[in-house]
Amino acid sequence: MSGAGVPPATKPMAWRRERVAVGGDEGIGGHERDSADRHIDAWGDELPWLDPVQEAIIVRLAVLGRHLTQARRAALAGGGLEHGQFKILLALRRGGSPYVASPSELADRLGLTRGALSARLGPLERAGLIERDAEPGHDRRRVRVRLTAAGDAAFERHAVTENQGEAALLATLDPDERRTLADLLRKLVIEASR
Repeated sequence: MSGAGVPPATKPMAWRRERVAVGGDEGIGGHERDSADRHIDAWGDELPWLDPVQEAIIVRLAVLGRHLTQARRAALAGGGLEHGQFKILLALRRGGSPYVASPSELADRLGLTRGALSARLGPLERAGLIERDAEPGHDRRRVRVRLTAAGDAAFERHAVTENQGEAALLATLDPDERRTLADLLRKLVIEASR
């Protein structure tokens, strides 16, 4: 359930009326039924207060979130990277050329402790994806982390693979539908961020 709070217990037949309005036996808008429709059907008689449209939105967002997470993991595994390692390459790349940051800057960007970051940097350095060197004009205690050409290439390969998977998922929507969905999701993200 989407956790809408304590429901009013006064509309035992509201579910049946709403189900017909939402799409009846074909799903919303007469489209092919999906797992969200089956989920709503399963709970409809048990929870007559359940708003089927709200539940359909929340369940579908959760399904898509799981799908994207699994696709991301598969893309990373295919490239030989772990999620935490990719996040470091991403943070360096996002910082802009020359793709250099101090360990403390990286830890802050990633929400990691310095120790957790250090444990992730070692394998990346051994793989030649990053380099750690002393900051110019300082002793060895001031270190910089630099994305190498190999690290940049690994980032690009993964980012392209991930983008292709996302594009394939969204290909079912025409450009206007994509813009509408992006605008609606922006409203939800803004509300969730308050």
